[in-house]
Amino acid sequence: MTVGDNFQSIKQVMLRKSGKKPPAYEWQALALRVIEELHIPNFKRGSVFKICAELDKNSVEQCLNDTKELAKTGSQWQYFFKLASQIAKGIKIEPEP
Repeated sequence: MTVGDNFQSIKQVMLRKSGKKPPAYEWQALALRVIEELHIPNFKRGSVFKICAELDKNSVEQCLNDTKELAKTGSQWQYFFKLASQIAKGIKIEPEP
């Protein structure tokens, strides 16, 4: 084994190891799903992680589903934050008949 071979093998190890880590918590995976589905802008992504960490999974999924169903035009992510803030304040969201 020569010096050149050693550098080649280190390079190959580094290339193989460059994969992404999976989320450590379930709420992180949920936040990534919300960010992807609603096309959340970069400056609001931290807020999505905070919402997913503080609220339970069912509430966040309800907000996501309601947003996709009700906000067909415009920026859906703004409606998502509106719903999430109402749930965080304890305001019950009821669909209109």
